[in-house]
Amino acid sequence: MLKKVLLLSAVLMFSTLCASAFSWENLRDRIDNLDFPIPFKEEDNSASRREKYLKKVKEEDLKEEYGRKKLELHPNPFMTVEEYEMLSAPKDKKLEEIPVPKPEKAADMKYVPQYDYEIVRYNNPPGSPEISLNTNFKQRRQQNIQGIVSPDYTILVYPSVYYYHKENNVTCDLFVIPLEQKGNALTRIKKANVMHRDQEPILSTAKSTEEYGIFRTLTPVDFNLDGTKLLIKEKIGSNNDGIWQTNAIVYDFSTHTSYKLNEIRDAITYYWQEYKNLNLNDFRWDIYPLGFEAANPDRIAVAAFAYTGGTPVFLGSWSIDTKGERALLHSLNPENKVQISMNGLKMIRSGVVPKSIVEQEEKHNRYLDEYDEKQKKKEEKEQIEALEKELKQKLKELDKDLEFELKKDELRGKVQGSTSQNDAVEKVEEVLQNAEQKRLEKEQKAKERQEAREQRRLERKLRKNNNTQTAPSAEENQTPQNL
Repeated sequence: MLKKVLLLSAVLMFSTLCASAFSWENLRDRIDNLDFPIPFKEEDNSASRREKYLKKVKEEDLKEEYGRKKLELHPNPFMTVEEYEMLSAPKDKKLEEIPVPKPEKAADMKYVPQYDYEIVRYNNPPGSPEISLNTNFKQRRQQNIQGIVSPDYTILVYPSVYYYHKENNVTCDLFVIPLEQKGNALTRIKKANVMHRDQEPILSTAKSTEEYGIFRTLTPVDFNLDGTKLLIKEKIGSNNDGIWQTNAIVYDFSTHTSYKLNEIRDAITYYWQEYKNLNLNDFRWDIYPLGFEAANPDRIAVAAFAYTGGTPVFLGSWSIDTKGERALLHSLNPENKVQISMNGLKMIRSGVVPKSIVEQEEKHNRYLDEYDEKQKKKEEKEQIEALEKELKQKLKELDKDLEFELKKDELRGKVQGSTSQNDAVEKVEEVLQNAEQKRLEKEQKAKERQEAREQRRLERKLRKNNNTQTAPSAEENQTPQNL
């Protein structure tokens, strides 16, 4: 027992001596003397790591932007919701390019006859323009009628007719299509499309559906000589017993106003009641607007007829000014016709284009399509090369910016300022300004050297061209004896 106690005491004493000898200071000294591997260099401080990280982020952004621009050259599904909504936004149809319509041809057909067209007078013979509805008009409920072109080929006016099945009513609007100002007259008329029309009609019939089976239509008759006024006839009637009444209307494009010439009907009724003792209101009669007089462009000529169940009775040739202020009787003899000017134009079919010409045009069109396809690929290649060049240039700028930022950090570390006077910041700014000035001067000199090289290259090319042009030919160098 005594031996165990003595042994334990000896162990405790030895432990105390070792603990006193192995102090914390000795432990710290030994740890400091150990050679631990350092994961980064001393110059790789937090500022340089931050600049390198920012450069990497900017490079990724530039590459992503380049890939997106490259994809945008073609419609692709890799787009954001914002880009899709932007592409899906409604566009102004009036700005879309309308090609000249071409006849459709099936893949197994080698030749399809193509109609030839020509431009003729619209109001020929005078008062003849009428609305012609298709057989399926009531099924389609709407139809656009061939319009009239102004004398200066700037606009086309056409009626749009609507059918209301429930009320069995027909109404009409008159729209204007501005024509393109490039190409020949026939091409400009062919390119006229309802997509380019003005949204609001210049004239509309009443849209009342209270009366069953009523129709109201607007038919352009003719333009005046300078194209500032348009004569229109409005027909009102019933689908059961025909036309009730025709009204003459003048639309003024300079003031955007219309005048219904009701005075001409009143003048005709008054004349036959006053001088012939005939009340036209007891009979069915109507007027036919013929157009603008050739001798008096500001007056409109009309013819009046009464219906007796057989041959219509001629009620005279009449005229009225465009404001409807003064009506005149020209003649009660139908043989004495008033000269009418024909100013408006329209396009009609004049035949069929010969097969040889059609085949030549198709061959030429194929050549143009192939040429356009090559040009499109060439432009696309140039765009991609431009994008790549832009990307490389921006990446070089990022390298220069990183180099400059690292240089700034290095300069900040070298500047030793006085802490008492706190002039370290001023010294750093001064050194940085000097470094920036040197960098700009260096870039300016490099740019001047590049411009000088380019100028010398152009001068050498110009001298070479001049020498080629002024060099005498072999025949010029021969002497008269040799000749």
